Amino acid sequence: MKTLHLNLYRKYFDAILKGDKTIEYRDITPYWSKRLEGRHYDVIQFRNGYAKVAPMMIVEYKGMNVDDGRYAIELGNILESKNVT
Repeated sequence: MKTLHLNLYRKYFDAILKGDKTIEYRDITPYWSKRLEGRHYDVIQFRNGYAKVAPMMIVEYKGMNVDDGRYAIELGNILESKNVT
């Protein structure tokens, strides 16, 4: 499976986990263009932090488009979560 790895602040991580946030936005920069344009992913791995035991979840990748000058990454179902309190 092709996985897109993204780190998030806790409030956004929790909003996705609760189902309130269904789109993740990223600015259009050369960094994100290289990782998102013309690529397909199966899932997104979200992490809240960089520690080995940081909260993590795997979410279905539903696609990406440009909305209001930003990349809009559409999120599907949460497939797995670990170390979530």
